[in-house]
Amino acid sequence: MSLPIESLTPAQTVAELDKYIVGQQEAKRAVAVALRNRWRRQQLPRHERDDITPKNILMIGPTGVGKTEIARRLAHLARAPFIKVEATKFTEVGYVGRDVESMVRDLAALAVRLVENERVEAVRADAHEAAVDLIVDILDGPEHVSFATPFFSSFSTPEPETPEDTEKARGLEAERQARRAEWRRKIEAHELNDTIVDIETEEAGGSQFLQVFTPQGMEEMGVDMNQLMGRGGTHYVTRRVTVPEALDLLTEQEANKRLDKTSVVKEAVHRTEQTGIIFLDEIDKIAMKSGGSGPDVSREGVQRDLLPIIEGSTVPSKYGPIRTDHILFIAAGAFNISKPSDLIPELQGRLPIRVELESLGEDDFRRILSEPQNALTRQYEKLLSVEGVKLVFTDAALDEVAHLATEANKKAGNTGARRLQTLLERLLEDLMYKAAELRGQTVTLDVADVREKLGPIVRDAAKNQALI
Repeated sequence: MSLPIESLTPAQTVAELDKYIVGQQEAKRAVAVALRNRWRRQQLPRHERDDITPKNILMIGPTGVGKTEIARRLAHLARAPFIKVEATKFTEVGYVGRDVESMVRDLAALAVRLVENERVEAVRADAHEAAVDLIVDILDGPEHVSFATPFFSSFSTPEPETPEDTEKARGLEAERQARRAEWRRKIEAHELNDTIVDIETEEAGGSQFLQVFTPQGMEEMGVDMNQLMGRGGTHYVTRRVTVPEALDLLTEQEANKRLDKTSVVKEAVHRTEQTGIIFLDEIDKIAMKSGGSGPDVSREGVQRDLLPIIEGSTVPSKYGPIRTDHILFIAAGAFNISKPSDLIPELQGRLPIRVELESLGEDDFRRILSEPQNALTRQYEKLLSVEGVKLVFTDAALDEVAHLATEANKKAGNTGARRLQTLLERLLEDLMYKAAELRGQTVTLDVADVREKLGPIVRDAAKNQALI
C-alpha cells in the first residue's frame, strides 16, 4: 500500500523498501533522498522550482541484486509513473534521436493509464449504483412499465385527473419501487448470478491507433475510424452475459462516462514531467572509450542522444509536448567488462549519484527466501492454497536451498537472487503438477527433499546450466 509522499521521510522510505528488498542499504538511501528531494522541491515557490534539478542516479552491481526492484518499489511508494527500458534496445535500429525519445512517450502513456485508473476508482461507487439501475431496468422489463404517468393523445383533450386516478398512480409507483428494490437486493446478494441478460455496450476498437511518420519520428496517433468511414456517433453492440458480467461491464462503462478525458491527460502530463521515473537498464552495454569504430560508434551515438533527454528537453507526443527537465533517471548496469568511466564524460556528469550494490551471499539468499512480504516461498504457498494444499518448508530446507543457490552461482554464472526462483521451480515442479490430486493435504519439504531433487543438478552445475 502506497503512502502519501509528504509523510515519507527518507528513513520511512527505506523502511518500506526493506519489506521487499534484502540489504542494499546504500542504494535504498540514495533513492529515498531523491524521492524526498522531489517533495521538497514542490514546497518551494513556483519561480524557484525550475532551479532545482533532479540528481540522477547510477546503480552499479551484478544482475539479480535488486536494482530494478528498488526503483520499481520506489515508484509504487510515490504513486509515480515508472517504466523500465534497456539501453541496448536503442542500438537495434541505429542511434536516431526519435528512438531514445520513445521512452518519454511510453512514460506519458503509462501516466495516462495510471490517472485513468485512479479516477475510475474514485467514481466506482457511483458507477456501480448506476450499473445496478441499468440492470434493474432490464430485469424489470417492459411488462412491468408503470402507468403512474398517464398517456394522452396529442389530438385529444386530457380528462381531468380524479382523486381515484391519483391514488391509483401512487399505488402503481409504490409497487414499482418495491419491485425494483427487490431486484436490487437480489443483485447485491448474488442471487441472480446465473441469470442471463442482454445489455448494450460501447463497441471496443472504435478508436484505433495508427503509426504515422512525423519530423520527430514514428508517432502513435489516435484515429476515430468511424469518422474516417463517415459513420458518426458512438457505436453500441448488444451482448448476452450473466448478471455479474453485466455488472462489471456496465460499471466500467459508467465510470468512463464520468471521466473528464482532457483533465486526465493534463494531470498525466504533469505527473510525467514532475514525478516520472525512467529506469535505464544495461547502461554498461553502451559504454565505450572515445575513438571507437563500427558498433562502438552506434553506442556512442545512443549516449549522445540520451544527453538532452536526461539534461532536459521537450519531447513531442500525442498528449502534447513533454518536458524532461524534472524526470528522475535511474541508470543501472553490471559494468563487468566496461567501467562507468567508459561512458562519455557528458553522460557521466548527468548521473552524479553513484551507488554500488553488493553481490548476494548465502545469508542474503536465506533471508530473501523468508523475510520479504512477497518472498518466493510465500508465493508458492499462496498458489498451492488455491488447490487446497498446504505447503510447508522446514528451516533446514530453506538453508539448503540458499546454500545450493550460492554454489550454482559460483559454477554456472552469477544470476543473483534469480537463481532462487529457478531452483524453487525445479524443486516444486512435481508438486505443482500433481497439486489437484492432493487437495486437503499438507506437504512438508525438508532438507532431504531438497538434496534429492537439486543436489545432483547443482553438483555438476556447469553441465546442467539449462536446468538451473
